[in-house]
Amino acid sequence: MVATVTPLSAPVAPDEALRRIAFLLERERAGSYRVEAFRKAVVTVRETPSDELAERAAAGTLQELSGIGKSTAGVIAEAVAGELPAYLDTLQDKAKPLVSGGEDLFAALRGDCHSHSSWSDGGSPIEEMVLTAVELGHEWLVLTDHSPQLRVANGLTVERLTKQLKVVDAVNASLGDGFRLLKGIEVDILDDGGLDQTEAMLAQLDLVTASVHSKLKMNAAPMTKRMVAAVSNPRVNVLGHCTGRLVEGSRGTRPQSDFDARAVFQACAEHGTAVEINSRPERQDPPDDLLLMALEIGCLFAVDSDAHAPGQLEMKAYGCERAERLGVPADRIVTTWDVDRLLAWTRGDA
Repeated sequence: MVATVTPLSAPVAPDEALRRIAFLLERERAGSYRVEAFRKAVVTVRETPSDELAERAAAGTLQELSGIGKSTAGVIAEAVAGELPAYLDTLQDKAKPLVSGGEDLFAALRGDCHSHSSWSDGGSPIEEMVLTAVELGHEWLVLTDHSPQLRVANGLTVERLTKQLKVVDAVNASLGDGFRLLKGIEVDILDDGGLDQTEAMLAQLDLVTASVHSKLKMNAAPMTKRMVAAVSNPRVNVLGHCTGRLVEGSRGTRPQSDFDARAVFQACAEHGTAVEINSRPERQDPPDDLLLMALEIGCLFAVDSDAHAPGQLEMKAYGCERAERLGVPADRIVTTWDVDRLLAWTRGDA
């Protein structure tokens, strides 16, 4: 996996210039409204004939197109003229490694077990997430949109997930052998430790990441029982952001949930469920002390981005820095495995 995509140079197509700007803004965690302007402009540009774009750029009427504002019009006009748009040039010049450390582990990664698309609460279509993953050097990506109970995140019902699986098949059919989009879900762990999706649907998936999203302040004893039941379920492969904490960011902070971490991690180790090292800067979950406990117990791990936008896929660099610094062996990180080994593990063949 490469550290970031190769910088663009002139000439560059207008839609590619807009895509790259959106990616770089997401990478630096810019406000979603700024990113959305460039993502919408990509759609408009792709729906507009190139000769019309050139005519409008010359006449100064690009902003008459739906979804094109002053900034995006400037980028389009410069790209149409064969120039590298100044805004893109500035962002590329500013782009530095996200973190110092973990580079060797990051280079060893092959995929990501936790990503979201616009089917739930992500910001981009499945195809855009896949294209960016390919550009970043991924060999596989698991699509893990939310389950039905998380209505605030537009969680997928059985009907919608069934439709999504057909889209995944179509994407894979168009990609050839160099990349694999895997069928997955981030399923809510219910109050009793059950899973927020039918057994029949879960059986159709390649990988299941299970996370607690509700009643995060549940008392320790029932929370422990809840989590142990979930990670012991044969359908669950990865325990997502186990403490639920938030340490920074626009949503504010939130303390970690109270549970017997040793009991949960021992159940993970016994049942072959990987503990996610959630790489989002606002989560950094599990905290270092619990990560070391899981390491000592013998757990597998998944360094995941929990990406809700294409530019966030690279955030695994933060998780790699933590994992490498704390001495997690690469071979115990399932996101370093090739797709065949990964699927053998999720099927219980490994």
